[in-house]
Amino acid sequence: MGLVAPGEDQLVFDLGTGLRYLGRGCDQSGAFRGTCLLTHMHWDHIQGLPFFVPTLRPGAHFDVYAPRQEDGRTVADVFASLIKPPTFPVALDELPGTFAFHDIADDEFSVGGFEVMSRLVPHIGNTLGFRVTHSGKSVVYLSDHQMPLDGSMGLTDGARELCDGADVLIHDAQYTPAEFTKKNDWGHCTIEYALWVAAECKVKTLVLFHHDPGRDDDQLDTILERVTCEGAKAGVRVVAAHEGLTLSV
Repeated sequence: MGLVAPGEDQLVFDLGTGLRYLGRGCDQSGAFRGTCLLTHMHWDHIQGLPFFVPTLRPGAHFDVYAPRQEDGRTVADVFASLIKPPTFPVALDELPGTFAFHDIADDEFSVGGFEVMSRLVPHIGNTLGFRVTHSGKSVVYLSDHQMPLDGSMGLTDGARELCDGADVLIHDAQYTPAEFTKKNDWGHCTIEYALWVAAECKVKTLVLFHHDPGRDDDQLDTILERVTCEGAKAGVRVVAAHEGLTLSV
C-alpha cells in the first residue's frame, strides 16, 4: 500500500506480499528512491521486502522507518538476521540496492514534502500507527490495532492524536464481535470498533483493512453494506480495502 503525491518519491506502508505487486507499477526509467513506514516486525508485514523488484537494481535506495525493538536490537539488526541464507539466497547487504533503517517511536519527521507523525499503539510487540500529511490532506494508517480486551470502546492518547480529524483512516477491521470474544488478545479489533474510532475522531473516510483471511468476498460485501449505512449515520464514508483500490484525497 502506498501514497503518491506530485513531486514526491514513493511512500509505502508496510512490506507485506503486496509490495511485489506495487513494484510492478513503479517507474522503471531510473534508480528507485522511496520510503517505507513500517508498523511492526510481524512476518505478514515484512516478508515482501526481498521481492520488491525496484530495489533489486543498482542505485536504488529505500529508507525504512520502523519501531524500536523491545529486546534492544536495531531494526537493521532484525532485518539482517532474517534476510540471509538459509531463509533467503543472499544477505540483505548483498542486494543491488541500498537500505537505510531508522528506529523510531513517538516521533514527528519529514519525508520530502510528507509530514509524518508516528505513535506507539496497542498490538503485540512494539507497533506504530502513522499519520501522513501533504498539502493540507491527512492519511492515517492503523493496520494492527488492539481494542480494549473487554470489548469496550476506548482509545489511547497516541491513537487519538493520529486519527483526530483525518481525511482518510485506514484501520484494522479483522473481527466480528462474536469472533473477538474468542480472540480478544490477538492484537486486533472489531469492524464496529474501527467505525467507532472514525466517528469518535471525526474522520471523513474510513477504509476497512486487515480483513480476516478466512472471509470471502461475499461476506466482505455484506459487512460493507451494513457498515456503510451505519457510517452514513455518523457522517463517515466507509470503503473496504481491496487489491487495486485507489483513493484520491
